[in-house]
Amino acid sequence: QVQLVESGGGSVQAGGSLRLSCAASGDISTICMGWFRQAPGKEREGVAGLDRDGSLSYADSVKGRFTISRDNAKNTLYLQMNSLQPEDTAMYYCAAGSRRWWPLLHLGRYIYWGQGTQVTVSS
Repeated sequence: QVQLVESGGGSVQAGGSLRLSCAASGDISTICMGWFRQAPGKEREGVAGLDRDGSLSYADSVKGRFTISRDNAKNTLYLQMNSLQPEDTAMYYCAAGSRRWWPLLHLGRYIYWGQGTQVTVSS
């Protein structure tokens, strides 16, 4: 069982930056971690994924602006978000799992989910 707690969300103006953190209760070095987001009225979508071997995947909409990273010593996952735009407004969720037959940005890959942290970007 892995418990995930996100932090770092908030309100920023377009062009600003935020760094999200996800603190895990257990060892994350051997499992896949990811960030997802869900805007009102929309489905949850994968934003960035990081496999245990270092493989990365980003949604096309965030490539070049967002960076996912992990600190295994601190059991913490990060998402650095730069050049934020109003369309990035959503609840952001941290996820962990090991169903490796699914792609990194697929919901099915993940078993454990955090409660989410809100990101609001104003124009």
